[in-house]
Amino acid sequence: MALKTVLLDELRDMYSAENQLVKALPKLAKGAKDKALKAAFQSHLEETKGQVLRLRSVFALLGEKPTGQHCNGMEGVIEEGADALEKDEEGASFDVGIVGAALRTEHYEIAGYEACIAMAQGLGERKIVSLLTANLREELAAAKKITKIGVPLIKKSSTEPEPEPKPKTGKEKYSAKKSKEDETKAARDL
Repeated sequence: MALKTVLLDELRDMYSAENQLVKALPKLAKGAKDKALKAAFQSHLEETKGQVLRLRSVFALLGEKPTGQHCNGMEGVIEEGADALEKDEEGASFDVGIVGAALRTEHYEIAGYEACIAMAQGLGERKIVSLLTANLREELAAAKKITKIGVPLIKKSSTEPEPEPKPKTGKEKYSAKKSKEDETKAARDL
């Protein structure tokens, strides 16, 4: 497989990821209780829309269409964010869960852009490198901003009383079962 083909696959993955985030970020903004966190999600939504447009420009430079691939990784990370929104946590602890999910999302994107940039550099595609680097910078800044918002939330959360344990939901039981299966499979190789 030629490098350009691999780059196109990665770019389509990123394009799908960013489009999924255009739909997910408003839900995170609506669900967040902390005003700064809510504002960060709203601000990053606008950046994400710009990132989609930059990716379209990248595809145009390559003479290719951006569609044709669904990013399963981002779908999974977004599902973690949706799970955080469903938790029964109270106070700052609720937002801390959302911060964790948001940081996983940002780091997934950062890794994707770093890979795409390296491939575009390998192909000598300076204009594409420039466009992708703009997206990467925004993702790095978003991760930094979320971390900055998260630190006081974590401190506040650490002083909140632990809630009484509640019976696990069906989803939580399923997740615990899958976690145990993962552990068992990995134990053989440790």
